[in-house]
Order: sequence, then C-alpha cells, then structure tokens
Amino acid sequence: MFLSSCVPVVLIFWWTSTTVWAQTAAPGVVCESKNGTSCEECLSNVTCLWCIKTKSCVTYPVRTILPPHSLCPLYDARWGLCWMNFQNLIITLAVVGGVIIIALLVCLFCCCKCENFGSSRFMAKMERQANKSRTKQEERRAEMKQRHDDIRRKYGLSGPNPYSRFG
Repeated sequence: MFLSSCVPVVLIFWWTSTTVWAQTAAPGVVCESKNGTSCEECLSNVTCLWCIKTKSCVTYPVRTILPPHSLCPLYDARWGLCWMNFQNLIITLAVVGGVIIIALLVCLFCCCKCENFGSSRFMAKMERQANKSRTKQEERRAEMKQRHDDIRRKYGLSGPNPYSRFG
C-alpha cells in the first residue's frame, strides 16, 4: 500500500519539478498567489512551502536550508508532501544518516579486522609449515649422519681423518 501511494507522488513531484523551472521566472509571485488554497494546491509547485499554522503558501527560502521560525515553525512547515513536516523529516534523516554511518564504520572495522586476522592466521600457518619442514630436515640430517657413522665404523674409518696428514 505504501509503495503504491508513493509512486504517484514521486511522479507528480518529478513532473512539477520539471515544469516549474520552465514556467516561472519569479516563483514567489506564484506561491503567494496560492494563499487560501489547500496544501496540495500549494505544493503542486516545488518552490512553494505550505504553513499549516497560518494556512499560507510561501516561497521556500532557498538561502537558508531550513525555513526560519518566523516564517513557519518546523512542525507546521510542509514541503513536497502534505503529511510530512520538517521536524519529522530532520529527525528521520538524522537517524537514517547515523545508522548508515555506523553501518559503514562497522563494515570497515570488520573488513580491516578480518583482513588482519586472516593475514596473521596465514602467517602463523606458514611459520608452522616452515618449522615442520625444518624439523624434518634436521631429522633427515641426523639419520644420514648416523648412517655415515655406522658405515665408517663398519669399515674402520672412524678414527682420525686419513687426509689430515696430507694438508
């Protein structure tokens, strides 16, 4: 239901925003001429702001991002949609923006943490493999030395090196 009610509003908003720029050179005159009409009639022009408290249609003050309180209180100001006031819009945008920022920070933290965790885990695995191959090499070296010593003893070559007297 919400989506079906939003689509016509978005299409009307798009249509009015594209036609307003072409039709008006002084939008203030158009907005003030809609005083005494309804909110929907006033907001058919995207440069207009409807104030429920005074039931007046005024030109949206583009120099100030938010309409000043003297023009219309935020709770009573309507722009774009008659059912959405600026106060709720600001709160909603702040909450959504905060959630998006927190989500991005959490994702960034998780990505960096997981990457560091993965690389440290990889480095630990490589170190274990290096230690394992080093111990196997030392075992083989000890076996070969033992075998050579056995052969030397068998043939009586275990004494002093016979080649030492030539040197």
